[in-house]
Amino acid sequence: MAGAGFSSEGMPIIKDRDVFLDVMDDSELRYLVVRVKVKADGTIKGRALRWDITGNWTWENGFFCREMDWGGYAIDYNCQEVRAQGNRMRFTSDQGSGDTALFRIR
Repeated sequence: MAGAGFSSEGMPIIKDRDVFLDVMDDSELRYLVVRVKVKADGTIKGRALRWDITGNWTWENGFFCREMDWGGYAIDYNCQEVRAQGNRMRFTSDQGSGDTALFRIR
């Protein structure tokens, strides 16, 4: 669970694709050794440890939905709640009821 222990209290939920892209502003999401770019064209590219991250994403019913591959390991399709404040963005799997990952926006 990336960024465990960080409270989302007070972090506004992003429900709109355009707002999400405005917050991202062609930036990179970072957490320790993970660096990921979520692009407006629906692609995901990045790197974690020594392996590439690739994937695709869509915005569905107020959620960020993605599938990815990390160095040959498939990361299944999942729709996530997104919250952001300042230079932090928090993704919570299973439409907000699952594990969380907190990233810095750089």
